[in-house]
Amino acid sequence: MENDLLSEIILDQIADAVIYADRSGEIARWNRASVAMFGFPSEEALGQRLDLIIPEHLRAPHWRGFDAAMSTGVLKLQGRPTLTRALHKSGRKLYVEMTFALVKGVDGDVLGSVAMARDVTERIERERSATRAA
Repeated sequence: MENDLLSEIILDQIADAVIYADRSGEIARWNRASVAMFGFPSEEALGQRLDLIIPEHLRAPHWRGFDAAMSTGVLKLQGRPTLTRALHKSGRKLYVEMTFALVKGVDGDVLGSVAMARDVTERIERERSATRAA
């Protein structure tokens, strides 16, 4: 099997959402798990800015960090998972654990950013309920 085809098959069968955005923040890759998690079919997500899944109150800090990473080639989180909020197509807010990586070309230039996301809404809500009950 050709490596590019195998890579696409693997990417589409990963259980976590994988989102690739170019330097301008436009979504260029949206795997099957992204569709399931965020509710937007690929046809709707591709070509849209990341604001599609970022709650309004988090957009300004997100873009500050994104733009800094695109210009410096350095991520503040350096691949460490972070808990954040995201938007589902229905408007419902999700808790997601995300990791980010810069995607660099063979010349070292930053091409964009890739994020892997896992929906942890149920776990967070369970933990909060247990804390309130205690």
